[in-house]
Amino acid sequence: MKASSRSAHALALTIALGVGGAVGWWLLEQPTADPHRNATAAGAPGSHLEGATLVPPVSGATTLLPTPPRLEALLLEAGEADTPVALKHKLAGLVGRHFSPAEAARATALLERYVDYRVALGSVKAPADLTDPHALRAALSARDAVRHQHFAPEEHQALFGAEEALDRYTLARMEVERNTALTPSQKQAALKDIEQELNPTERAERTQATLHLAVAAQTAALDAQGASDLQRYSPRQAQYGDAAAQQLAQVDREERDWQARLTQYATAQAGKTSTDALQQLRQQLFSANEQMRLEGALALRNTSAPPSQ
Repeated sequence: MKASSRSAHALALTIALGVGGAVGWWLLEQPTADPHRNATAAGAPGSHLEGATLVPPVSGATTLLPTPPRLEALLLEAGEADTPVALKHKLAGLVGRHFSPAEAARATALLERYVDYRVALGSVKAPADLTDPHALRAALSARDAVRHQHFAPEEHQALFGAEEALDRYTLARMEVERNTALTPSQKQAALKDIEQELNPTERAERTQATLHLAVAAQTAALDAQGASDLQRYSPRQAQYGDAAAQQLAQVDREERDWQARLTQYATAQAGKTSTDALQQLRQQLFSANEQMRLEGALALRNTSAPPSQ
């Protein structure tokens, strides 16, 4: 299998540290390059109750709405597909194994919209600075707009409500901590007020999200320094332990591979490569799932590149 994309790179980083959920959605919501990875998470045939949440549809009846991890597991179980339409067809074939007949129609419609949603995320630019709360808020707002376009209000709340609440909390903390107009005592009081708004479960999730941000910020700093693998390993081991440091090293290698493949394709695209040859190269370099995200990755790379002199 081909190495994972930047999004899968960050997902592996998150798994390595046992965190997830809040700010950092652009790292977590992208498909992995290997569609069979963690495929067992999809559950046994007929286990349509696993990972589902009771949600009232617009009609007022009650049905089962899978959680985002469950939807992701179904994408992995579906495997490779050349186009979003082909992926939807494969997912439709799985519905009978995981949902009751009464739920099949709505499950199929939801899966189709989830595929469209995932494709649409490619148009949302990730913030260049993961520590800038203003950039994060703008990016999250763009992400939430995409979600509202693809899901009904009750679906949006059930699928993403808890995550978005944690996002808002995390951003509120970041804004307080970076507010130079506040004295240390004022910051402490403001942070205490924010903390009191969380229930115990949300506090635990907040701890995970804070760790996620710390890891992302550390990686960004190491990237900016051009740190070698050895230079990256020591601070990671000291802060997160040996196992996480090793996993993050693997994530770095996958990221370099992804960037190298992007460069190879972009160079061919900018040259006089024929359409047929370019399509062949695209299929050689990228999995079907990666190809669904390729144009967005290239666009992001172009917008992030420094202007030519």
